[in-house]
Amino acid sequence: MRLLLFCCVCAVATARAQDGTGPGYPKGYFRNPLNIPMQLSGNFGELRSNHYHMGYDLKTQGRENLPVYAAADGYVGRVKIEPFGFGRAIYVHHPNGYTTVYAHLNNFNSALENWVKQQQYNRESWAVDLEVPPGLFAVKKGDFLAYSGNTGGSQAPHLHFEIRQTNPDVNLNPALFGFPISDATRPVLQRLAIYDRTYSTYEQTPRLLPLKAAATGTYVASPALVQVNTPKVSFAVGGYDTQSGSPNRNGIYEMRLQVDDAEVIRFQMDNISYNDTRYLNAHVDYKMKVTRSIWLQHLSELPGYARSIYKKQTGDGVIDISDGEVHQVRITAYDAAGNASHLRFSIRYTPGAGKTVNDAPGKMFYPQMVDGYETDDCEFYLGERCLYDSVRITYSKQQSTDSVAVSALHAIGAPYIPLHEAMLVRIKPDRVLTPAEETRTVMQWIGSNRKAVQKVEWQGGWAAARFREFGRFQLVTDTTPPVITPLGLTDGANLKNATRIIFTVKDNLGSIKKVRAELDGKWLRFTNDKGGSFIYRFDEHCPPGGHTLRIMAEDEAGNRAERIIRFVR
Repeated sequence: MRLLLFCCVCAVATARAQDGTGPGYPKGYFRNPLNIPMQLSGNFGELRSNHYHMGYDLKTQGRENLPVYAAADGYVGRVKIEPFGFGRAIYVHHPNGYTTVYAHLNNFNSALENWVKQQQYNRESWAVDLEVPPGLFAVKKGDFLAYSGNTGGSQAPHLHFEIRQTNPDVNLNPALFGFPISDATRPVLQRLAIYDRTYSTYEQTPRLLPLKAAATGTYVASPALVQVNTPKVSFAVGGYDTQSGSPNRNGIYEMRLQVDDAEVIRFQMDNISYNDTRYLNAHVDYKMKVTRSIWLQHLSELPGYARSIYKKQTGDGVIDISDGEVHQVRITAYDAAGNASHLRFSIRYTPGAGKTVNDAPGKMFYPQMVDGYETDDCEFYLGERCLYDSVRITYSKQQSTDSVAVSALHAIGAPYIPLHEAMLVRIKPDRVLTPAEETRTVMQWIGSNRKAVQKVEWQGGWAAARFREFGRFQLVTDTTPPVITPLGLTDGANLKNATRIIFTVKDNLGSIKKVRAELDGKWLRFTNDKGGSFIYRFDEHCPPGGHTLRIMAEDEAGNRAERIIRFVR
């Protein structure tokens, strides 16, 4: 009942979001978390690689260490530190049922920083996800929380800011809360894509039409009457939005499709759960993104898109034009401030008007079905939540040229077919392995420009692992340990004038699993932001005198390395 009530509130609020009066979204309750005007480098629902952007990216004038303040009264309920993702983040729970999140931070306020540091030592881990006892760090609106930074997956200094429904944990669009962001600009529409929906969206190249601005807020396609040779079509649009005074290209809040003056489908970037953010791969034309770096947002719901952002009025967005009549199409894009851009064109089914589909080889797989493919030495299985659309998946194999490979190289699928959940891959080695070799065997995935490995599970002579991308797969026996390299530090060094210790860890397959550092037999906290160097800044855990630093590293295959360095401080 609570979930149903929340969904109803969100639906009503969405309908009135553009005039800033929607109930359920308190206007003025949350303040700007910075003391500078709010300018966006990224907005809610913006298209990112394999996920929706789930909040605001607030500009910090290209600088770090701007004070970050609590957006409203509440208490710190969670702190997360990780090498990628959010980096250093604070979650503040508020009494009105919302949570605000502040990410990519540098140092927290001194009390919170000291508490977190103690928890890291208690857990002997720099990366932590801490539930903070309620009331331990109560805050008032405007209290200092931390300094802005560039930690984690951030590519430049900024503050990532989110507003969530606390229970259930769902991200809400901050634009619906009345923040003072000037926006008088309309969304920009760049191109129209038309799909033959008698085929999979992944087995074709859509017909692309350039769009031309005809008047303020109005776009037209060229040609104005589009003739296609398929009785069923769907559409996608490429475009972006901006805010007043900012050049950053942000995501579009809402898009509606009307055919012959009747609304068919729309999407709205109101609320998205982190459990669903990967469904971006069903919302965009993933193939066009991967193969041509063109971003297109579907105005149809793919059959494997569960818990979608689409609101369907008269169907799923696939339009039947088999009657051969001219149909009028209108697509309208809105931003959260209510600025709108309109695209109008006509479409007609004309047999023989031009083919856009490539007949693909391979076995057909379907979303919401469990299926697999088996050969004498390779098997792969897809679960019901793996695919977004029906598609033919190819398989081939060849001998590996890698000297440490112990299997053939198996090519499964194509890189332009996205997977929502990981598929199971099983490979049989090309010879009988010794127990020692089995222990050091990993499965390697090879993409177009990346590689990765997974530790395997042995199942009756077959090695099994799960991957979330199609590509080429092989078994590799890895006996090479990681390499630990201290930077500017040698055994017997005098560090009385130094402020920190730095080292790196590299692996031949890029598969570092665990790194641990001990000072005089006790765990020592080294930071590892962005997965790069490990850094320890001298503090009370390293008093003046002689010390022994022990660094240990292990890769996915179980190979271990160790360095012992003695120094004086």
